[in-house]
Amino acid sequence: MADAGDDANHAPEPLDLVRLLLNEVVFVKLRGDRDLKGKLHAYDSHCNLVLGEVEETIYAVDDEDETVSRKSEMLFVRGWKPRRLMSPKSCN
Repeated sequence: MADAGDDANHAPEPLDLVRLLLNEVVFVKLRGDRDLKGKLHAYDSHCNLVLGEVEETIYAVDDEDETVSRKSEMLFVRGWKPRRLMSPKSCN
């Protein structure tokens, strides 16, 4: 049986770290050459994300190498799409 002292020795799991980013602006690197920057409103055990005030950048891989940006008020991201989730502090 676990007691209160065991919590101090418990290694954090990845979703424990995501919980610390709730209501913070995060950067999300997605599969398919897309990046998102927005406020993390919610997540679940499958790493589905709900982001608000989102800026999406799409990198086109072709002869012109153009990028397209768009903004969304709210965005749902399926859990299998994110490859990396970062706080702005970790990017500096």
